[in-house]
Amino acid sequence: MAFVEVRLNDTREAALAAFNAAVARIGEIEQAHLIAGNFDYLMKIRTRSMTEYRAVLAEKISTLPHVANTSTYVAMQAVKEDGSLGPLDNVT
Repeated sequence: MAFVEVRLNDTREAALAAFNAAVARIGEIEQAHLIAGNFDYLMKIRTRSMTEYRAVLAEKISTLPHVANTSTYVAMQAVKEDGSLGPLDNVT
């Protein structure tokens, strides 16, 4: 599992729509979030190996519309993945 920061060279609505549509067609991308900050998207990528990840990055992610650059962070261990917020789930 890897997390990828993606910076786009265009963030107008048409560019975001093209990027979003292309992301939806890549099975290895489990999640993609538009982020307010120093980059534009944070994506969660899952592959079987680092070799496979490198191919996905080079052939799919880097060729998405309007991608200027990416930064990859490889997860060493999943500490929590169930999506719950713990004690905050029960707050009303």
